[in-house]
Parts: sequence; structure tokens; C-alpha cells
Amino acid sequence: MDRNPSPPPPGRDQEEEEVAGGDCIGSTVYSKHWLFGVLSGLIQIVSPENTKSSSDDEEQQTELDEEMENEICRVWDMSMDEDVALFLQEFNAPDIFMGVLAKSKCPRLREICVGILGNMACFQEICVSISSDKNLGQVLLHCLYDSDPPTLLETSRLLLTCLSQAEVASVWVERIREHPAIYDSICFIMSSSTNVDLLVKVGEVVDKLFDLDEKLMLEWVRNGATQPLDQPQEESEEQPVFRLVPCILEAAKQVRSENPEWLDVYMHILQLLTTVDDGIQAIVHCPDTGKDIWNLLFDLVCHEFCQSDDPPIILQEQKTVLASVFSVLSAIYASQTEQEYLKIEKDLPLIDSLIRVLQNMEQCQKKPENSTESNTEETKKTDLTQDDFHLKILKDILCEFLSNIFQALTKETVAQGVKEGQLSKQKCSSAFQNLLPFYSPVVEDFIKILHEVDKALANDLEKSFPSLKVQT
Repeated sequence: MDRNPSPPPPGRDQEEEEVAGGDCIGSTVYSKHWLFGVLSGLIQIVSPENTKSSSDDEEQQTELDEEMENEICRVWDMSMDEDVALFLQEFNAPDIFMGVLAKSKCPRLREICVGILGNMACFQEICVSISSDKNLGQVLLHCLYDSDPPTLLETSRLLLTCLSQAEVASVWVERIREHPAIYDSICFIMSSSTNVDLLVKVGEVVDKLFDLDEKLMLEWVRNGATQPLDQPQEESEEQPVFRLVPCILEAAKQVRSENPEWLDVYMHILQLLTTVDDGIQAIVHCPDTGKDIWNLLFDLVCHEFCQSDDPPIILQEQKTVLASVFSVLSAIYASQTEQEYLKIEKDLPLIDSLIRVLQNMEQCQKKPENSTESNTEETKKTDLTQDDFHLKILKDILCEFLSNIFQALTKETVAQGVKEGQLSKQKCSSAFQNLLPFYSPVVEDFIKILHEVDKALANDLEKSFPSLKVQT
């Protein structure tokens, strides 16, 4: 029996009737019939008869038909809706997208397919399903080797979404560990890309990976060394060259050139590296890299973040990035490496920056004099507690770093600081107020040196902090 001829394409009135008759997806107004048509079109694109082509139409394979692009982009937008995402999952759309990614040479089509999967993965049930598909996982990781920035951006977004789901994060960490080439691809992106959106998203993936798995972080730190970190020094006079840290540095420089406020993620990656010995070695034992990182971070805190002409409240916006930056600077400074760039007389502006941030912190933590709207205070209570928590972390980092710098101050350096204004009475008072009582020995030793440099200033400070005079 011959099948009936296909009906003509539905008109607008027919589409409306179908929607009214149960054609809509879930509680949306999107049409199942229309979506089936788009997905069927995708299947046709990657069908065997269409993928076997000569070199004459190879260029055509990299281009996407405008009508198809418009339709698949509509699906991309629609996939942000949970009902649509679940319907796509039910229709085995991830398998269709996997076929496209495995066979298509069209960058735009690949980008859109990964983007749709990224939207679908925002919903936990679908994220678990996508993550449990080994074949799809392999294909998606392979997209990290792509040369197309938009595809790389969407792939990174998808990975970050999956890594942020506790139920499946370990699955992706293990897959990434099993593919060493991913390290090379990510390093290449960080060191050579000028696409800041891509750099920020890749940075977020790396940050999440290192936060989830310290072992992977150590593997990546050691991966780029020309000699193992535990190799006896006598076997080689050359210092090991670390690839990861210079790549992070290049990415941070590129991001800063466009918007310093986006640096947060790369500063946090460096902070994570300083939590392990090999990470600190990767930074400070390569002199040029260590110097470049120090100079970048030094410039950020002395000339970019929380400046003297900024309102104190700016600290609330910058507290997390400042905590990372000062934490890394402190770790490098405490590493006791004899490097020229770590000589404190060259870094007196750091004292000025540290004290300025502490002063702004005092302003931020002052209670408002008039509080008439108690209900407003109640609604903001949780936010204030969270702010206080982050500010406390920042204060702890600042005080530890400042105490380490104070311990290294010589008579000559103190005299220079007093002369240039970094160690004025007001700034010393702010420093003491934050350092006491936990760092009393450090402050007492500083006062002893100050007595030799400027006795009047030392006496004034002792009057303001009576406990110091008794013990000096």
C-alpha cells in the first residue's frame, strides 16, 4: 500500500490550531511539531549521504543555511526553558547534537549545538543524564581542541555548569584527568587568545577544577616543568620552566587590558596555587615569571584597586579580588627568595596600599548613625554578615602581610617611609589599630626603630597606644 502524500507545510492558522490542540511543549507556547522539524533538519545535515562530499562543496559544509541558522538559534533560546529542555532530552536531542559535533565542520552549527546542551545542563536532571553519557562526554571534551573561539566559549560554559553540579563534578574531573591534551589546549588558549570573554570563562573552568581537586592542580603545575620538582639540583643547573603559571599570567594581562574588574578569577587561581608548595615554587623559582607576577599584582594594588580618590565603599566591590591579590603577594614575599624585586625599599608603596585598604575597611564597617527603617535592616542582616565575613578574611590577609613587611623594615627604610609619607602618624596609627594586639612584638620592634629615626613621631604614637610605651 502506497503511503499518503505528505501534507503541505502548515500555515499560521494551522500552527495556531495545533498549539491550541495540545501541540505545545509543557506549559509553554512552543510547538512540538515545529521543533521536530528543526531536529529532523539537523539529522539530515549529518546523514551519511550529506557528509560524503567532494572537495568542491567542502566550503559549503562550513557554512550554515540562513534559514536553518535562524531556526536552530530559536531552539537555543527556547532551551533555557525547563519544559523545552526536558522535551529535548525526551526526544534524544543530545544524541543528535553529538552526531553534529562529531561530523559537522560548520563552526556556527557546532557552537549552537554546544550552546543548547549548555542551556539544558543548567537543569540538574538533564545535567546528570548528559554527564552519564560517556560518548557524549568524549565528544564534548574534544570540542576543547576546536580552533573556533565561540565554540570554545560555549564548551567552557557547559563544562563549568557540569563542574558546578556536585552530583557529577567528579565525573568530569576524572575525564579531564584522563585527557592530558586538555591541559595543552587550555594553556594554549590562556597564552594566545585575545578573546576576553573566552579567557574569563576558561579561567572559571580552571579555577573550579583546582578548587575541586588539588591533585589535578598539582599534576598541571608539574606538567609543564622541564625537570621534575624533586630532581636533585646537581643534575641540572637550569631552573625548571613552568608552563601553567606563565599562561595564567598572559591571560591575566589580556583580561586586565580590557577590564581589570574581570581579573577576579585569575587572581583566585594564583591564590589556589600558593596553597601548595609546588604552586609557590612554580611562581617564585622561575625568576622572570615571579617578577612579572609580582609587578602585575603590585601595580594592581598600588594604581588600580581601592585608590585614594575612590570612595571607601568601593572595597565592598573589590574585597574578593583584593583578598586574592594580597594573598599571592604575601605568599611570594614570605617565600624568602632573594630576588631584587622583593627588596622592601622598592616596595614601600605596598605599605601605603595595605594601610589604605584597612582604613577603607574601617569606614565600611562603621554603623550608620540613624537607623529608622528596622525592617530594612532585618532584610539586609544576612548580606551584612556575609560582607563582614569576606572583609574579615581580607583583614586577616592584610594584617599578616603588613606584619611581615614591618619585620623586614630597616632604619634606612623607615626613614625613607617617614620622609615620603608612607609612614606618617595617621597611617602608622591605622596600622597599629589593626595589628594590635595580635602582632604586638612586631609593632614594638617597629617603634624601637622609629625612635632612632623620628623620636617625636614615636612618642606621639606611644601616647596614642599606651601599651607600647610600657613594653618598649
